[in-house]
Amino acid sequence: MELNKLLNSMQSKDWWRQPVINRRAWSWEDPRQRSHRGKWWQHAVIYQIFPQSFFDSSGDGSGDLNGIIEKLDYISSLGVEAIWLNPIFPSCHEDAGYDVTELNDVDPLFGRLTDFKRLLKLAHLRGIKVILDQVWNHTAIDHPWFQESRRNTSNDKADWYVWSDAAPDGSPPNNWISAFTGKNAWIWDDRRAQYYLANFMPSQPDLNWHNPDVIRALLKKSKFWLDMGVDGFRIDAVNFFLHDPELKDNPKRHTADNKPDGIAIDNPMASQKFYNSFCRPETLEKLSHIRALMDQYPESVALGEVTLCEDSISLSGQYVRGSNRLHLAYNSALLQEEPLSAPMLYAILKQTLKSFPDGGQCWMVGNHDYQRLRSRWGGKDEQGNPYSTSFYRMVAGLLITLPGALTLYQGDELGLPLAKIPEDIHPDQIQDPYGKCMYPKVNGRDGSRTPMPWLCDEPNLGFSKADVPWLPIPNSHQELAVNLQSRDPDSLLNTWRRLLFWRKAQPALIAGDVRLWKTHPKVFAFSRHYAEQTLLCIFNISNTPVQYRLQFPLRDYIRNKKVETHTLLVNQKQFQYRDQKLFLQPYGAAFISQTEV
Repeated sequence: MELNKLLNSMQSKDWWRQPVINRRAWSWEDPRQRSHRGKWWQHAVIYQIFPQSFFDSSGDGSGDLNGIIEKLDYISSLGVEAIWLNPIFPSCHEDAGYDVTELNDVDPLFGRLTDFKRLLKLAHLRGIKVILDQVWNHTAIDHPWFQESRRNTSNDKADWYVWSDAAPDGSPPNNWISAFTGKNAWIWDDRRAQYYLANFMPSQPDLNWHNPDVIRALLKKSKFWLDMGVDGFRIDAVNFFLHDPELKDNPKRHTADNKPDGIAIDNPMASQKFYNSFCRPETLEKLSHIRALMDQYPESVALGEVTLCEDSISLSGQYVRGSNRLHLAYNSALLQEEPLSAPMLYAILKQTLKSFPDGGQCWMVGNHDYQRLRSRWGGKDEQGNPYSTSFYRMVAGLLITLPGALTLYQGDELGLPLAKIPEDIHPDQIQDPYGKCMYPKVNGRDGSRTPMPWLCDEPNLGFSKADVPWLPIPNSHQELAVNLQSRDPDSLLNTWRRLLFWRKAQPALIAGDVRLWKTHPKVFAFSRHYAEQTLLCIFNISNTPVQYRLQFPLRDYIRNKKVETHTLLVNQKQFQYRDQKLFLQPYGAAFISQTEV
């Protein structure tokens, strides 16, 4: 068959009719083409749920576990492999559940332990894995462990937290700064007459990971959930676990020094280099304890958060290297404030492939801490124009084809914009303790935590029957409600669905190697390879049409073997290819699969 006839014939073959390549056994190929036994989490798409804002089944204004159960069919319709739940444990509710008072129960705000067991079973019946957040860096000040630790310096848990005497003048022992308050991270405790370390809120004392008893106690608590059938953990602030035992000052960050990752440069904490209060090299040694537990449950996964640090790509790569650390880690790689560009993406992917020789990268663009996908990259292109829906369709295609896993935050599949303060959320309505401390200098994190819009014509957009939900819902979310987008085949929601289900049928995406293509001012391109399939992934990162010369021509025979070619297009009505050149519309993306048959 001549190539032109081949290309014309593949236009009419819809993506959902393209055959899935089934192999009796598969292994995963890393960027160095080394083989690893395939695991579900290596290239999983994990849907992150902030339970308080997902769906309220009880009418009290807050989302709950039964609300998640009611929406499991919606989650199934997305085509994701797993869900990650933000903390559901009993807490003081000062920091969205990250101030835990008990790790082996469910907070009444979300329901009961029996509700969680039902959710777990119903998710598994749909083929969806369940990942729980684990808060192991700190507890709530009301946690029984801390209450015992603060009694005196000689009790059984006296060394379970990070305590220190005051400096000779009565001041804190060093200059470490809290990420949330912008003030000194040491808090004076009258009962014990010492300072305790709180890298986040004063009500969140840091656990002492230098003490092996603490590690054993935490892992024993987590075993409770693994025995129940939970499929893994997202581990909060894992690079904060260890501190310098000598309590040396953090060095000052100078103007000429690199900016840190994962934190606003105007946050007072960014005035220091993160050398001694956290990001300690000793942390890597402690990860083996976590991995040893997870290895007792062979299909489970440990996903670490490594975002706030000097170089998050490099550091997060260290957290997954080898077979005795974490399985996955996400970082700040894509959390850029300048407009997205092909050279930026090339540099990020190149550094990621170098830093993750064994795999383990998990991509993240929006979540409960770091705003929404739609607020990323400044929200505007290089000419200052707000990004269009076409741009976010293209980004969806980019994110699902990059090597590694992906976390997709609830509402980002709808293209929800960040709620604004004070326009959408009045300062008196701020719930986030970080936002309360830093406003108006920093708005905090409530903008990405507003309730999901389910029904465009219902009170509270179908989230809750309460008079007032726990956070206001922006008016701009009404036209993006789930029921409206579900009816529109071209909506962003249905674009995500189409891409995620197509992804499942591509061995090169599920288990393939990746090769970066030569740079182009406006086009970012790479190819994925596994067994008989080569998948070309090509993106126009500009709002103008471009043509891109492929590195090799498309052929209908390779090594005397027939080649089947299929395409999937985003923001393009036709596949336009001539003389080895591909023509791309503004924010167009083309995925070209060539398979030897």
